[in-house]
Amino acid sequence: MVILGLTGSIGMGKSTAAGMFRYLGVPVYDADVVVHQLMVPGGAAFDPVIAAFPDALKNGKIDRQLLGARVFGDPVALSRLEAILHPLVRVQETKFIKRHRRAGRSLVVLDIPLLFETDGEERCDHVVVVSAARFIQLQRVMARSGMTKAKFSAILSKQMPDREKRRKADFVIPTGLGRAVTFNAIRNIVDQLGNRT
Repeated sequence: MVILGLTGSIGMGKSTAAGMFRYLGVPVYDADVVVHQLMVPGGAAFDPVIAAFPDALKNGKIDRQLLGARVFGDPVALSRLEAILHPLVRVQETKFIKRHRRAGRSLVVLDIPLLFETDGEERCDHVVVVSAARFIQLQRVMARSGMTKAKFSAILSKQMPDREKRRKADFVIPTGLGRAVTFNAIRNIVDQLGNRT
């Protein structure tokens, strides 16, 4: 089974690409969704996160905006949160891979935003990076609720530059030339990797 890492900087169209892989029948592990599931009441990360960040509790739930504001710009707090979440996310990732390997899948995708930044590429056979022109990225990100240019710059500062990601990737998917171009690039990758046994 081929394990394909999917990554890209903020606003580059990774969620759209992941949806296209799913449409083509490829199982996709979404690290962000797993984090959400881990932090709901009863989730494996709920109690440890509340113990570390009690001010993030609101109406019996973890308020992700409060938590984000708490760790944003505070490397020590961010490291504490990552030390709770990352091992739990990896456990779920391992279960996902084992389940699909047992099912005889030829290709799975690991959708991980900070793949290169966390050395996640070492767990993948190949890596695909989504990329678009900077002005398109800026338009997409600034259209998000609550986004500011300062926040965007701060997020980018924590991410490997797009040109470096493209250089390290096995495949680059263009996401700024229309959905058909993106879809065709993804279909070509699936044809190339998914047909191998």
